[in-house]
Amino acid sequence: MREGIGIVHAVAYTHEHADHIFGMDDLRLFQFYLGHAVPLYCRSVVEQKLRQAFDYAFADIEPTHVGATPRLEFRPIDVAPFSVLGSVVTPIPLEHGPRFEVLGFRIGNVAYCTDCNRIPDASRPLLEGLDTLVLDGLRNTPHVTHFNVEQAVEEAKRIGAARTYLTHCSCELDYETTNRSLPPGIELGYDGLRIPLT
Repeated sequence: MREGIGIVHAVAYTHEHADHIFGMDDLRLFQFYLGHAVPLYCRSVVEQKLRQAFDYAFADIEPTHVGATPRLEFRPIDVAPFSVLGSVVTPIPLEHGPRFEVLGFRIGNVAYCTDCNRIPDASRPLLEGLDTLVLDGLRNTPHVTHFNVEQAVEEAKRIGAARTYLTHCSCELDYETTNRSLPPGIELGYDGLRIPLT
């Protein structure tokens, strides 16, 4: 509400961790604005977790009133590009710690790659020619499932986007201090940041 986002037309999930799926109930009222179910683009494992965590939304029972449960429509994705609202979205396989794969997403020349600590070689061509990269950069000290700031900067330089914003930052990073230490073209993301999708 603070940012004046009036409507959510669709949701694409990167993975099934709680901090990435637990806002789903907030979609409940958008069915009235859209006039149809909210499309959810996700892998099957994410769908399973959503159905488990929000079982009331998918139970085969009559709701007590209109709007009591969200109207949602799963749209399965994997690593093939898919279309949302007239834009092509390219999934980018990423590693989020040992043996756990998540998806980043590329739309035009913008890529969103949160919750990762390794970019597989096979995914690197999907990150070429970016104007904007949003990349995981949790904190200064190492972490087993996230890039720290130093690792994120190395990756950002390797990818070569015109501008990189670090995201999924912990409270250990002071905004001003950290930004002063970052190379040109790399900075911390912030609440209210708007990135044009080109």
